[in-house]
Amino acid sequence: MINLPMIIGGQKVEKKEKIDVIYPYTQEVIGQVPKGDPQDVEKAVKKAKIGLEKLKALTSYEKYKILMNAAFLLEKRKEEFARTVVYEVGKTIREARTEVERCITTIIFSAEEAKRIEGEYVHIDATPNGKGKKGFYFREPAGIVAAITPFNFPLNLTAHKIAPSIAAGCPFVLKPSERTPLSPIMLCEIFLEAGVPEEAVSVIPGFADVGQAMTTHPDVRVVSFTGSLKVGEIIAKQAGLKKIVMELGSNSAVVIDEDADLEKAAKKSVLGGFAVAGQVCISVQRILVHEKVADRFHKLLKEEVSKLKFGDPMKDETDVGPVIAIDEVNRIQSWIKEAVEKGAKVEAGGVSCAEEKTVFQPTVVVDVPEETKLFYEEAFAPVVTVKRFKDIDEAVRLVNKSNYGLQVGVFTNNLKNVWKFIQHAEVGGVIINDIPTFRADNMPYGGVKGSGIGREGPKFAIEDYTEIKVVVFDIGE
Repeated sequence: MINLPMIIGGQKVEKKEKIDVIYPYTQEVIGQVPKGDPQDVEKAVKKAKIGLEKLKALTSYEKYKILMNAAFLLEKRKEEFARTVVYEVGKTIREARTEVERCITTIIFSAEEAKRIEGEYVHIDATPNGKGKKGFYFREPAGIVAAITPFNFPLNLTAHKIAPSIAAGCPFVLKPSERTPLSPIMLCEIFLEAGVPEEAVSVIPGFADVGQAMTTHPDVRVVSFTGSLKVGEIIAKQAGLKKIVMELGSNSAVVIDEDADLEKAAKKSVLGGFAVAGQVCISVQRILVHEKVADRFHKLLKEEVSKLKFGDPMKDETDVGPVIAIDEVNRIQSWIKEAVEKGAKVEAGGVSCAEEKTVFQPTVVVDVPEETKLFYEEAFAPVVTVKRFKDIDEAVRLVNKSNYGLQVGVFTNNLKNVWKFIQHAEVGGVIINDIPTFRADNMPYGGVKGSGIGREGPKFAIEDYTEIKVVVFDIGE
């Protein structure tokens, strides 16, 4: 049993009311944390005001050293953190170890960027009234950051919000998913041990009332949220005059052109569709394959799916673990049923395991109509759909037939077709000859349309966590 406190201004806080943390694989309670409330948010923001001044007093080098120290401390506890992530999320131990490694990398990138928050000389005299004037601008901390993270990457997505925040000189108040609060609290404890000023660090587990108190607080300047489109829209309406950064999911497509390396495309599509049981914002959900190679690709895809081992996420050989909760199993089964009733066909999987109820078998559904939820909504489950297209124009249309626009993967060796996707795909990222699930933690990551606002990646997050201040000198003739 893992019992952890909440943190308010660097201080451990216990409360009578608790939130149970459930291991998705067995449905056992494996941890507890205090249940926060809006009053805790008020206390945290009050402390964060002090933290802001303390962070402003740190040099770039001092922030760099603190973050590098945090990365070093996490490195020493990698296996402990990986196992905690398995217990919270249900992802496989191999996936959890990868997440810990990525988290370390994200913190190191943030440390490096702390030394590169730069300004620029402005040619004021390029204007008619600018003679005799010199100018430049620089970036300074925007203020208190409200960070809200999802369940699927509780460690690395927390790092993507709080490490750039510290690099930028901004204190944070963090609300982790109520389902996965353990590793975020542990990470914030490491940040405190590494030397982040106490008042700059608060973690408040809780529910919607905590999130609303954070995002609407008048003293919060930046809201960084990763989650559903529905909640993102609510936050955008309620937050008021703040800087808002949102990553709101997708139903990402991968396009298999007629000249693609089909074996590579099949292997990659399976990796992208079923990693973390499909619970990734950039999971492969919609596979669009050219009709000339569709039959061969279908065969290769089913062969790759048949190789997957699913079940106990703590076993090294497991490829696909459980989804986060039983209600998600029921939801995805209803979506598959709707698609089948409208003409789709299940070629693999389609059901949960009898004894392991939250383990949903890796599923392939073909000929899914465009008007079904399985095509146009975000499945967030170990399910991929396969649909044929006649030409690249149709493929682009199908990719864009979505409320979302995070990333697309395109397998092709045709440069004209590559450029067509670069120009016309309504997405934040075009990944050529790889799946949309690819993400490097230093790249600008984010989407368009319902997939969000702004970009993650330490360098790009820091732009949202800072404000530009311009300085103009009148030095005479």
